[in-house]
Amino acid sequence: MTNSPEAKTPDSNPASTTTEAGSGFDGIVEPRSENRLVLQGGVWHQISPKYVTVQLISTGSFLVLVIAATLVLALLMHQLWAWIPGGILTVILAWTLVILPRQARSIGYQLRDDDLVFRRGILWQRFVAVPYGRMQLIDITHGPLDRGFGIAQLKFVTAAAATGVVIPGLEQTTAETLRDHLVGVAESRRTGL
Repeated sequence: MTNSPEAKTPDSNPASTTTEAGSGFDGIVEPRSENRLVLQGGVWHQISPKYVTVQLISTGSFLVLVIAATLVLALLMHQLWAWIPGGILTVILAWTLVILPRQARSIGYQLRDDDLVFRRGILWQRFVAVPYGRMQLIDITHGPLDRGFGIAQLKFVTAAAATGVVIPGLEQTTAETLRDHLVGVAESRRTGL
């Protein structure tokens, strides 16, 4: 499964150990610690680099609004208390903008024989394995900015609320192909239960 429109069926070959070529990123970013979570084998599929652009635009827009509101409150309305929350939010949003590209490169998923494994995070790593037979709903959502850039997010719902997984930043065609593939696999696995 690549993020290119040419891909029609997901690659779930567990023997391959490389990240997906043509995904836009050089590879999935791994934490440097020896104590990191590692999942050996399989093909790790990455999200689209367009996700970073969308997040930079939305977070950057919010940052501009925070700065504008802080300046209006502090300078024009003489509310000096506005500097404190405005400064805190500005630092948090600026830090978010700085680390966003690296965070996006750490997001990936792998199609295995019995489940889909989703990973994200560098400092706080999260690995979630969703068995195909337990998937109850597979939902594609995208906002106006996502539609403008041709990306979507795929959400898996299972009976356990804690295992809800959202894969952001998939190309629209990739999300649709993956959804159709997972629905087919989930149906065949549920009939076997």
